[in-house]
Amino acid sequence: MWLLYTICILLCIAYCFIIIAYRIWFKKLKPFQPSENTTQYQFFSIIIPARNEADHITNCLQSIVAVNYPQTAYEIIVIDDFSTDNTQECVKNMQQQHSNIRLLVMEKMITDRSLLAYKKKAIELAIAGAKGNWIATTDADCIVPGNWLSNLNNYIRQTNAVFVAAPVAFINTHSFISLFQCLDFISLQGITAAAVSAGVHSMCNGANLAYSKAAFYAVDGFKGIDNIASGDDMLLMDKIQKHHPGSIGFLFSNSSIVQTLPMPTWKDFINQRIRWASKAGKYKDVKIIAVLVLVYLFNLLLLMLLISCFIEPGLFIFWLMLLLVKTVCELSFMVPVARFFKQEKLLPWFPAMQPFHIVYTVVAGWLGMVGKYQWKDRKVK
Repeated sequence: MWLLYTICILLCIAYCFIIIAYRIWFKKLKPFQPSENTTQYQFFSIIIPARNEADHITNCLQSIVAVNYPQTAYEIIVIDDFSTDNTQECVKNMQQQHSNIRLLVMEKMITDRSLLAYKKKAIELAIAGAKGNWIATTDADCIVPGNWLSNLNNYIRQTNAVFVAAPVAFINTHSFISLFQCLDFISLQGITAAAVSAGVHSMCNGANLAYSKAAFYAVDGFKGIDNIASGDDMLLMDKIQKHHPGSIGFLFSNSSIVQTLPMPTWKDFINQRIRWASKAGKYKDVKIIAVLVLVYLFNLLLLMLLISCFIEPGLFIFWLMLLLVKTVCELSFMVPVARFFKQEKLLPWFPAMQPFHIVYTVVAGWLGMVGKYQWKDRKVK
């Protein structure tokens, strides 16, 4: 029994050490300050893969055409990924009002329906026809802020970056599952920013990315990672980072936050997280792998201890102490992160989310490695 206690305490200490380090690194970050009176405008090709997004694509496009950036300095390429709803009609309606919106239809461009990575193929096809030297990507259910392109333009001109990641947040729809996802996601985004502060670019999100077309082709695009459905963002960043060391940037600015909708059901949420976890095995960086393993083992241990409490009730107090330490430590990190994302009002819910977070971390992490999931009405191994 003492061996079990010792292992639990050591894992807890190691986990808390990492979380506190994340807090220190995050607080060291300074928000990006755009230069004033910019007269040079980088031409962006904004790529939006869309599959059955009729309910969202119009709002997404309206947010983009409303940005404070010259419409002659960007194009929007929506590439329809075999939609079975009226996504295409929604895009065509927007085209009547905005000449810089283009629609590509995958069904007319490829015949192979046995692809593993449809989204990567969609982006690849769109890039091939893009006019801009810089690619910006977002998702069809996203809302971009007014300074989205202007901040990207400023950041690119102030740095030597060839790949720029920027923050993303979920829109709170006020359901329990929405609150859970909002808190969980800003924690991931906070870790992303903290890792950048520590000099490690470990995560990014395709809902808010920009990269040079030259850098994309220099690493042969998605070649070598097109055997996995996910990873059009993080795995591409990893490839470009190896080819262009020191040229990856993170636009740390809350006026650059792209908002997206949370998953509507627990089933959809778990499938999304399994999809994200499925690319973990592709990482080669020992530091990233070590952190992922530690986080998984600590949550697995907490879950196993909780189950064991039904057999040995005396363990419950010990489990509760570990959970309390974990919660307090994570809250110390979440407070500055939630302030950055302007979601600090959600923090009172954070302790109540802990049991759900532990279960989903273990389940999604395991199934991401060995299981199947369903995404966009497609079953993926």
